[in-house]
Amino acid sequence: MNTPSRNDTGRPAPPATTTNAARMSPSPSPQARENPDPQELPAPIPWFVVLLVALMLTFGLVYITLANVETPSHWGDDRTAAELQGSRPAGGAAINGAALYASLCVACHQANGAGVPGVFPPLAGSEWVRGRDAQLARIVLQGVSGTLTVKGVDYQGVMPAFKQQLGDAEMAALLTHLRSQWGNGAAPVSADTVATARKSLETRDAPLAGNTELSADAP
Repeated sequence: MNTPSRNDTGRPAPPATTTNAARMSPSPSPQARENPDPQELPAPIPWFVVLLVALMLTFGLVYITLANVETPSHWGDDRTAAELQGSRPAGGAAINGAALYASLCVACHQANGAGVPGVFPPLAGSEWVRGRDAQLARIVLQGVSGTLTVKGVDYQGVMPAFKQQLGDAEMAALLTHLRSQWGNGAAPVSADTVATARKSLETRDAPLAGNTELSADAP
């Protein structure tokens, strides 16, 4: 039979008690302590968006079904092609050469006719502009490529042809504008002069070859 143990005072020792650590349950794992990852719930499309798309699809199907594809299309405001293109000035009517210059030439040769140094030759004081009108008409009608000397400076590049864009009267108005601006003071160019120059170039596609071709006929 076991006898209770005694302490130094001779009294029985109190029964052993469990420690706080012994009473605690085992600690959970780190994964068990974490909250679950958030989940993104599906976001339904608003009903009015669904309705709008459905109406648009329905309209498109009805429009395509009822459209008569055999009928030639019309301009949206019922104007004809001739009305949209407008009418050319009647014979004897004034053509605005300044407007033609602003739309076709000013990007390269500038509003003051000075051109861009080293890139685009000047028209102000140019011997080609102030010289023979037939020569100038050929240059603008057919265009120029290669070296062209203007006021003692050589320019390399390509000038486009305008014979497909302008009629004889329009070309004459443009050339007359060039010859009357920036102190050039040269005589006007007639539509007949342009027509004659155009006739001489009608079988040619390549631009004029700069100084090589124009120097012998230079003004």
